[in-house]
Amino acid sequence: MIVVDHLTKTYGGFTAVNDVSFTCAPGRVVGFLGPNGAGKSTTLRVLTGLTPATSGSATIGGHLYRDIPNPASQVGSLLDASAFHDGRTARETLRLSATTMGLPAARVDQVLSMVGLTPDEARRRIGNYSLGMRQRLGIANALLGDPRVLILDEPVNGLDPAGIHWMRQLLRGFADGGGTVLLSSHLLHEIELIADDIVVIGNGAVVAQGPKDSLIGEPGTQVRSSDDAALAQALTAAGVGVRASTEGGLYVQAPADVVGRVALDARVALSELRTAGSGRLEQMYLQLTAGAQR
Repeated sequence: MIVVDHLTKTYGGFTAVNDVSFTCAPGRVVGFLGPNGAGKSTTLRVLTGLTPATSGSATIGGHLYRDIPNPASQVGSLLDASAFHDGRTARETLRLSATTMGLPAARVDQVLSMVGLTPDEARRRIGNYSLGMRQRLGIANALLGDPRVLILDEPVNGLDPAGIHWMRQLLRGFADGGGTVLLSSHLLHEIELIADDIVVIGNGAVVAQGPKDSLIGEPGTQVRSSDDAALAQALTAAGVGVRASTEGGLYVQAPADVVGRVALDARVALSELRTAGSGRLEQMYLQLTAGAQR
């Protein structure tokens, strides 16, 4: 469990984080969103013990990061994929981390396999890595101690579509296994796909937070049929909201399976049936952070 409680961080006369509070529960992926300069990175740095709080607290499992014994075995973090020593190989980097944590060398091979870095790639110097390979190495380092909490800042930067899909599955599986994930990203589509909860920050303060579906609403359904008028009449009779869609066909305020059953009962053939409303998070985000955009 991550608990950020009335956290404030000031630098001289500048307030980077202003009375921020939120929680991240086990089994949940929390998307941490905000424009550049909103205070996200400062919050993550306080959480991971890199920056002291001015007031308030940021704890993991009820403890400050600095008070957690062997913290990398409890909390995996990736805040900057460029922070690795360019002259070392990936294997050398992970072996050094493993030695620091008291882990067997075999764990290095396990996490290299988990993140898809081949033996040949693991022997290459990090200075020759692409950004996507650095991100995979960063995730390997975060997972090395088999933690129950992951704190990640822009982990999909530099990944190709297959890599982004892999990352999504990895984080979803980690949370479904009881882990806690705090994920900061500017890729709103990815957050919309994976997050259970959302925290939006702007000008150092929380402007919205809560379960994703309660913030952006349940998705509707886009449908086309052989007789849209008859389908609309059947949906209305079933107590389902329906209107003409800007994409053609109908937009229905109900899940696709409900629409399909109504269409079957009305004997109307469907030519399109899909979840509508992608981009809802982006619309909400831009509205909430309009005054904080650079």
